[in-house]
Amino acid sequence: MPKITFFNLPKDKKETLIQAAKKEFSRVPLYDASITNIIKEAGIPRGSFYQYFEDKEDAFFFLLNELMKENKFNFIHLLSSNNGDLFETMIEFFRIIISEEENFNFLKNTFLNMTHRIESNFSRSFSPNERNENFEKFSSLINKSTLNISDESELFHILQIIAAVTFRNFVDKFARDLSIEEAMNTYLIEMNLLKKGLYRDTK
Repeated sequence: MPKITFFNLPKDKKETLIQAAKKEFSRVPLYDASITNIIKEAGIPRGSFYQYFEDKEDAFFFLLNELMKENKFNFIHLLSSNNGDLFETMIEFFRIIISEEENFNFLKNTFLNMTHRIESNFSRSFSPNERNENFEKFSSLINKSTLNISDESELFHILQIIAAVTFRNFVDKFARDLSIEEAMNTYLIEMNLLKKGLYRDTK
């Protein structure tokens, strides 16, 4: 987490530093990123960078967490506007993320150089990874009458399954450089399979 001196910066200086860091992490993955490039772009001394962040990982995860907060807000808004329809919400959410232009290269570098910590941060934006306040918020908005579940525990596991499928589709889109249409077609097939169920009852 950034140091208190970062949060005390004037808005314009803070934004300049954020954009400089985002530019570098969009250019290359986290572990290839250069603090030198960030401070040069931001026009600050190296010592100042360490007054604001512990290291480049600290700056990267600040940016990622801010993006995830925005995604979580968008997900909740979509869920409300779709009257709690989980599948329609996920399809719309996926389309928004892969159509993102401002953060496209940042997201591409993030997904193609994934670590467990990065994955955990991203997945929290639309699927809580434990039964916590996030899960309660999502649960209250989801129209459970349309889902073949018997309790909240099953809802939790449905969210985990959908999150895993969605996450893999994000990686596939960036790794194979798929067009938006190609990525959406694959995602729609998989979401529809989950929605219909995979087992055919012949009785």
